Amino acid sequence: MKNIFDVLKESHEKQRLLLDTLMETSGDSPARKEFYQNLKDELEQHSAAEERFFYAPLIDSDKTIELSRHGIAEHHEFDKLMAQLDETDMSSPAWLSLMKTLRHKVLHHLEDEEQNFFQLAGKVMTDNQKVTLADGYVEEMTNAS
Repeated sequence: MKNIFDVLKESHEKQRLLLDTLMETSGDSPARKEFYQNLKDELEQHSAAEERFFYAPLIDSDKTIELSRHGIAEHHEFDKLMAQLDETDMSSPAWLSLMKTLRHKVLHHLEDEEQNFFQLAGKVMTDNQKVTLADGYVEEMTNAS
């Protein structure tokens, strides 16, 4: 049975793969458009589900409230960057610069969660809660697709 950390890591790996693949595309190509849309969909769906099934339960604990707020704030940064990317010509140097910024912020966020926050969250959550939250996360991600 998977717990919330397992399913979040799977989503994180998908994000890393999409980011890496997207950086290999060029110009206003169909591949760049497709991978960017896939990344955008994944980040938006993941952020919403992660906030609901990971951060929201952790906001109740004094030990994890600040990290939860920080993670949610980073999700909002991603949203702002993607809005800028949407308004920028994909073949321009500005788009690539914004994409590199988004990639850096997302990778930092994922590493921070996996290396720091997951360990602390694991101490706050019960084993049953970890599995129940994973089920809710997977269901929301499945229905969003």
